[in-house]
Amino acid sequence: MTDWTPIFISMKTASLSIFITFFLGLIVAWGIVKLKNDSVKIVLDGIFTLPIVLPPTVVGFFLLYIFGVRGPIGKFFVDFFAVKIAFSWSATVIAAVVMSFPLMYRSARGAFEQVDSNLLDAGRTLGMSEFKIFWKVLLANALPGIISGGILAYARGLGEFGATAMIAGNIAGQTRTLPWQFILK
Repeated sequence: MTDWTPIFISMKTASLSIFITFFLGLIVAWGIVKLKNDSVKIVLDGIFTLPIVLPPTVVGFFLLYIFGVRGPIGKFFVDFFAVKIAFSWSATVIAAVVMSFPLMYRSARGAFEQVDSNLLDAGRTLGMSEFKIFWKVLLANALPGIISGGILAYARGLGEFGATAMIAGNIAGQTRTLPWQFILK
């Protein structure tokens, strides 16, 4: 008999993680594009894309260190909310968000940088607010790149294994995601 729970857990994890990653990636990419200091841009870009460069198990170990019961964030959640993050479904979402964020961020940043700055300046001369310029000009022109970044991030979140294995483990019915099914067969 086939166990369908890993598929449902993976879909639920990927769906929540893309929701978080999509908006977080847009906000961070827009903030980085608007920065004037190139040195700060380079440093922040390196930090935000680090999960792509590091092996997923290393990222997972780092997440376990932070969100484990003795880690700074994990200890805070255990002490104040009596909630253990590591080896829970929340840990699968955290791993998927961290591992898929660089794909969304880089795609959104690249899409934002491709928009002609003359269009943004034209919006300003027409009296549009920065908020309206973002929604009506920047986002509208960058939408194909943003959508492709969202698709890549969703696929990465759905297939995430290394970081998830470290921080969430392989608990049947709770944290066992789709990649585990193929490994265990």
